[in-house]
Amino acid sequence: MRRAGSPLLRLAETAVKQRVLQILWPAFLVAGVLEMLVFAVINPHDLRWFGGASIGWEPVAIYSVTFLMFWAAIATAGALTALLAHAADELDRSDVGSPPP
Repeated sequence: MRRAGSPLLRLAETAVKQRVLQILWPAFLVAGVLEMLVFAVINPHDLRWFGGASIGWEPVAIYSVTFLMFWAAIATAGALTALLAHAADELDRSDVGSPPP
C-alpha cells in the first residue's frame, strides 16, 4: 500500500511541475512561431549537408526534427533563466518546501 507523502513534499512536487510547465509551454509556442518563420523562407528540399549532398528526408521529418531542436534550445534558455533568477541561498537550502527566512 502506498503511503501519502507529507504536505510539504507534495507542495514542492507541485511547484516543480508548475515551474517545468511554465518553461516548456512558452518554449513550445515560440518554437512553433520560429519554425513557421524559418520555413516560410527556406524550402526543406533545398537543404544540404554542409553544402554537399541533399539531406534526403521527407519534409515532415525535417519540420519535426527542426521543431524539436528549436523547442529544446528555447526551453534550455528558459530553464537557465529560471535557475539564474534564484538567489544562491534559495538554491542551497536544505529545508525544501518551507519559505525562506
